[in-house]
Formats: sequence, structure tokens, C-alpha cells
Amino acid sequence: MTGPAELLRDFVNTYDVESDVDDLASPAELTVWLRERDLIQDTDRAADDDLALAVRLREGLREALRRNHDATPYEIGEGLEAALAAFPLRVTLVGGVPILEPAAYVPRGGPGSSGTLGPSGAPTASSEGGVSVGLSRIAAAIPAAHAEGMWPRLKVCAESTCQWAFIDSSKNRSRSWCSMRVCGNRTKTRAYRARRQTDGSSRIS
Repeated sequence: MTGPAELLRDFVNTYDVESDVDDLASPAELTVWLRERDLIQDTDRAADDDLALAVRLREGLREALRRNHDATPYEIGEGLEAALAAFPLRVTLVGGVPILEPAAYVPRGGPGSSGTLGPSGAPTASSEGGVSVGLSRIAAAIPAAHAEGMWPRLKVCAESTCQWAFIDSSKNRSRSWCSMRVCGNRTKTRAYRARRQTDGSSRIS
């Protein structure tokens, strides 16, 4: 079963910055991605507004993970804050452990719209808007990853052309790149060339 840190990593990586390939380029692709991870029911279908919210959440997470390369406290970015504000979540206890989960289901049309809840509080097969519940589960994975001590280890590659999300498994949490062989060497080569250019300019002057 995928843990909360792995879920967040995989969600951020639905967009490959380097190749400009988006696995969530349409509502249908978002539906498939969520369904494959059991975050929504087989009858749920994403709409354009679900896709827009998913992208805001994903890119807000990417921005936050850029800041996990050191131990400096930071405030939530506006993009992620706006995305999280769209998700009604509640604290509950599962096996005596406090967790966040989607709050009472609100149909796509808002309070008062049609839509039914199952015994567990999840949308039934006939209800609409279940995709927002699936996205809420991704949002709830943020504090869950933190509770497991994994949130600070969630990062995006420091190479600006990459920004691939990864889990830093190093003992001192010092890893900067998704791949030292590829992105690490790119960054170091660029820095070396910049130093050479600066040194050359200094000698000429």
C-alpha cells in the first residue's frame, strides 16, 4: 500500500518539468490516476474544475517541497494555501490514531444539491463530485506524512530544469538532487563553468 509520502511524491511527479509531459492533461486522465490509487470510486468522473484544482494542489506542493532542502521554517505559499482551502477536512480517530480525512460530502453544486452519502461518509456510486473527495485525501496526506517524519524528506530536485519529486533517504537529509549522476553533475558543471567565466573576466579586467 502506498504511504502518504509516496502518494504526495507520485502526485507531484504527474508533471515532468524537464520533458513538459503532463499525466493529468485532461479530466479523464485525472480520473484514471485517482481511480488507479483507490482514491475515488469507479463511477466518479472528473470535470474541468476538478482538474484545475488538482493542478493548483500539485504545483503548490511542488513549491513547498522546494523549501524542504534545509531546516528553515517557512510559511505555506499562496498557491498551496488556496488549493487546501478548497478541501473540507476533519480530524477523526482510526484505531486510536488521529488522522485527517475528507469532511462530510458536499455535492458539486454545493450545500443543498442532490447527492448521497454511504455509511462511512463517502459518496455513494450515484453521487457526484467524488473527485474532490479523492483530492482531499491527497491533501490529508500532507499532515500524515509529517506525522510519520517523512514530510521534511519530501523534496524536489534542486536542478531547476528537473524539479522531480523524491524522498530523501540519506541519514542527514542532505540530498539535493533526484540523481547525483544526472542532475547533480549538471548543476556542478554549470557552476564550474560560471566560476571559470568569472575568473576569466577578472583576469582580463
